[in-house]
Amino acid sequence: MRVASTVEQGVHGRRRVGTGESFWQFRQYQPGEPATRIDWRQSAKSDRLFLRETEWAAAQSVWLWRDASASMDWHSHAELPRKGERADVLVLALAALLLRAGERVALLGGGLPPSASRASLERMSLMLGGASASLPSTQPLPRHAQLALMGDFLSPLPAIESALRPYAERGVKGHLLLVVDPAEEALPFFGRVRFEGLESEGELLLSRVETIHDAYSERYRAHREGLTALVRSLGWTIAQSRTDRPAESGLLALYQQIAESRE
Repeated sequence: MRVASTVEQGVHGRRRVGTGESFWQFRQYQPGEPATRIDWRQSAKSDRLFLRETEWAAAQSVWLWRDASASMDWHSHAELPRKGERADVLVLALAALLLRAGERVALLGGGLPPSASRASLERMSLMLGGASASLPSTQPLPRHAQLALMGDFLSPLPAIESALRPYAERGVKGHLLLVVDPAEEALPFFGRVRFEGLESEGELLLSRVETIHDAYSERYRAHREGLTALVRSLGWTIAQSRTDRPAESGLLALYQQIAESRE
């Protein structure tokens, strides 16, 4: 993947952490994983192969999530990618980077365990966009796991906090990458404009949009500042990817944040 390869050239190799001693779970063997990690005693009890996974090893896995709600199916100009398209690129590029570094990855809520197999990248591409929620649901991740979330995060701050805090209280380390269309920051419209809500918000007809530019900018700024404060209060990180700029810049920031949180 071109985006992943470009970012990989700009970062140093990551250290691979060894497995720990505290047993966490058995999980089914995935094609492409080393056969030396198969637990033959557990596998002998059924017709499937299982790996023995320790809690520390499980914590080195990274779960990925992207907002697939209707608000992501939008762009302000035909030459720009839709926010959902940018998020898909970011998820798959990040997964490719992590797999090349020897990490295990999984889609949050995807129903499959974290895998270090390159075949998992193709499975992820087929599963993207299956959910429609604008915020992630709570899943039972192991303590000290890593969680990378990509979306516009335009939901009310109390709703965002309700979605993120259970993970932080569990000890999960989270990283948000905001996917932003430039028109959402600047509202570059003038004259008579009809706005249509993408998620059942209804319609709004304004005869002179320019009269609300200042009020809109202030409200958008307040939301972003509140979101940043919330994320940092959880001990998480936050970065941005604007759709009118190369995807590599936002991906590099996210990848470095994940790497730094491991050291």
